[in-house]
Amino acid sequence: MASFKLNIADSKEGKCYKTEIKDAQAAAFMGLNLGEKVDGSKIGMDGYELEVAGGTDYCGFPMRKGILGERKRIAIYKSTGFKGGRPGMRKRKTVCGHKISDKISAINLKVLKVGSKKLVDIFGGASGDSAEKKEEAPKEEKKEAPVKEEKKEAAPEKKEISKEEKKE
Repeated sequence: MASFKLNIADSKEGKCYKTEIKDAQAAAFMGLNLGEKVDGSKIGMDGYELEVAGGTDYCGFPMRKGILGERKRIAIYKSTGFKGGRPGMRKRKTVCGHKISDKISAINLKVLKVGSKKLVDIFGGASGDSAEKKEEAPKEEKKEAPVKEEKKEAAPEKKEISKEEKKE
């Protein structure tokens, strides 16, 4: 009962399409390594050829080439799993292995060969129409809070009493 979230990047269009696969379709990805090619017909994309570019496990740790097993804590320079700091800085970070298993939750795929149908038609423009949806949605007007005017009550004026008035 494996399920994966797929992020399919189309570099020619500059767009990314997201979908989720389960059971029989997910079984096609089990055991694959980073950099391996996948036939798109296994996930309903006839004519497409995809490459496994990366992914994350169920805790969000990134997949990294050259790591055997599920997870390792390694000291790395700026690269996959570490954005970097000062030049030459190394940091100890946790990354997961390069083999797809049931612990992986998301897989990043890159389009190598385009099929007969466009990705927009296959996925229904899931990410491509987001800009159009934003424009169509009615915008809510911001209501400004009325400015409260503070009424300052005049303090009773103190009257100076002279010595002559006090005597009287």
